[in-house]
Amino acid sequence: MSQSQSQIQEQRLEQRLGQTVTQQQLLQAQLVELPLTQLLERIDTEMNDNPALEASTEGPEFADNTDDPETNDYTDAADDFDAEREREERQSALDEALLGIGRDDEELPVYHDGASIGEDREEIVYGQTTSFYDLLKEQMTFANLTEREHDIMEYLIGSLDDDGLLRKPLSTISDELAIYHSIDASEHEIETVLTKLQDFDPAGIGARTLQECLLLQIERRDDSRLKTLMTKVVRDHFEAFTKKHWDKIQSALQLSDIQAKTLFNELRRLNPKPGASMGEVVGRSLQQITPDFIVDTQDDGTITFTLNNAEVPELRVSQSFADSMKAYQENAANMSRQTKEALLYIKQKVGAAQSFIEAIRTRRHTLAVTMQAIISLQRQFFLDGDEASLRPMILDDVARKTGLDRSTVSRVCNSKYAQTRWGTFPLRHFFSDSYMTDDGQQVSTRQIKAVLHELIDGEDKRKPLSDDALTQLMAERGFPIARRTVAKYREQLGLPIARLRKG
Repeated sequence: MSQSQSQIQEQRLEQRLGQTVTQQQLLQAQLVELPLTQLLERIDTEMNDNPALEASTEGPEFADNTDDPETNDYTDAADDFDAEREREERQSALDEALLGIGRDDEELPVYHDGASIGEDREEIVYGQTTSFYDLLKEQMTFANLTEREHDIMEYLIGSLDDDGLLRKPLSTISDELAIYHSIDASEHEIETVLTKLQDFDPAGIGARTLQECLLLQIERRDDSRLKTLMTKVVRDHFEAFTKKHWDKIQSALQLSDIQAKTLFNELRRLNPKPGASMGEVVGRSLQQITPDFIVDTQDDGTITFTLNNAEVPELRVSQSFADSMKAYQENAANMSRQTKEALLYIKQKVGAAQSFIEAIRTRRHTLAVTMQAIISLQRQFFLDGDEASLRPMILDDVARKTGLDRSTVSRVCNSKYAQTRWGTFPLRHFFSDSYMTDDGQQVSTRQIKAVLHELIDGEDKRKPLSDDALTQLMAERGFPIARRTVAKYREQLGLPIARLRKG
């Protein structure tokens, strides 16, 4: 009997350990995927939710390094905080939290007047601008689409209106695909591809209604009671929401004034127009780009980079919570029931704060080694900025060089941008499949497209080049590819057939 109990205890211990590791890995995966602006929002939310987590008043932890594949380049700078005020606020939060033990999970983070991190902040559009249409097409390379799905999605992107929404009925799109592209696709098949498009950035793109657009944005948030309430408002009280009948919503959801204010503040931050005009460049209106990496190429060929963490505060466990936990532990023998509950609460909050801090550090390291690998693999491009210098590179190449999992590399490259000497590019820009030519050469598909685009740009518009002529010229340039491949890449570049290019 004793032996059986021992086995059960060992089994339970093992299961709990596994669950803890999984939760931490999940948190790390979530933070790695966030671009800078969303990371700032997540940190702000975490600090509001957890009074044991606070911003440090100390200086940056990491310094710049040089162009060395074995090093990681960081620049971190914490925001300025008044130390005395910070201690008072955290102590007050601790006192209130201890008084409300047992109610913590039911309350929303307190709303503070004034702009939140990431709100009403002036951002700069760096480097070259790219059409919103092109940004969506670039994301298609990471969507694991079949050739048929690729064609359907390309048509869907072209059907989006200026707000980034899909106003056409799926039945109409089905008819148009059959008439203009000889693709016999059912509404169900189109909707399946549309669901994949709705996973693209920015959140809400490809929605068919304003309500669906807002729900898609809310769905990307981390699970919380605030997210649940936001979903209820948009899903169940949408008419009252659009008419700004906040009092009716507050009454229906039985919220306090502070909870309602927090909820309505978050709802106002949703973007009803996630798109920009198709064919227009992404400007300073809705979708601004904040680079996550800043790559510096010197004239002598030295390449360095930094993480753009200027607004990311250094985090630490609140001294008030740490001191309280120590005091409780020192008097463990004489604890009352209420004191034990307080200690459990403090341990939970301190543990959550430590896990979040560790996940932030892991994110920095993961982003840094990934960017270092990309620069190493695409060094020539960072030196000359020539599209033709981009060599074939896929996620597995970066995963092998960094030792990271392929899915982790994919998360790092999602929605993040690098500011370079030659412009600001999404990390996906540096990836490209390879094409094996008839003579056994492996070349980048991006390189092939760049040369093809150059040929078409330089053609006589009175006598534009046919696909056959382009195939011959490509072979003369050292790219012996088939005519059907030329046609495929021309279409992916958004360039029409010869007779439609005639000027």
